[in-house]
Amino acid sequence: MAWLLKISRLIDALNEWIGKLVMWLVLAAVLISAGNAIVRKAFDIGSNAFLEIQWYLFAAVFMLGSGYVWLRNAHVRIDFISSKLSRRTNTIIDIAGMLLFTLPLCLILIKLSWPVFERAWVSGEMSQNAGGLIRWPALLLIPLGFGILAMQSVSELIKRVAFLLGQRAEPFSVEHEKSAEELLIEELAAKADLGNFERMPLKPLGQKPDNGQGS
Repeated sequence: MAWLLKISRLIDALNEWIGKLVMWLVLAAVLISAGNAIVRKAFDIGSNAFLEIQWYLFAAVFMLGSGYVWLRNAHVRIDFISSKLSRRTNTIIDIAGMLLFTLPLCLILIKLSWPVFERAWVSGEMSQNAGGLIRWPALLLIPLGFGILAMQSVSELIKRVAFLLGQRAEPFSVEHEKSAEELLIEELAAKADLGNFERMPLKPLGQKPDNGQGS
């Protein structure tokens, strides 16, 4: 198990690096989108290439960042169910989900999407829009993204098994960080509870509680 955990740490480090790189692609997409809008409105100059590069960057963020989201434990969970289950039970459910759904889905989509990318690469397929971009970089993102997700799933599977065997204190690397909205809701709920407590009537010391029965 020790060497498997080492492999898991290497995969985690790779996806940590990819995740930080993908963050810069978001900035690039915003700058290109803003620049394209300004040039089109101010100088009446437009290009389909600028539009398509925005789609490529968005696809790259979505596909390449999936492994990073998995690593940071920031994916969507059904909290009202998982919160009622023990950590061990949730870990077993995670393992079953990865073995039955995540990994098979990744392998199937890699197998189906690779020939599509290969044909575009060999033929030099271009966009049907005038002045558009070459297609193979966008098609490559599909098998590449699911390959990254599959690798991270293997890493998460190793961590879950190690947790069940008592060789890890946590079944994942990072706890899900609460969003600003979740923190605000908790703060408002705490203030509401405090307000209800302050409005509670205080009884004099020594007074017996009223049990509803007469003397």
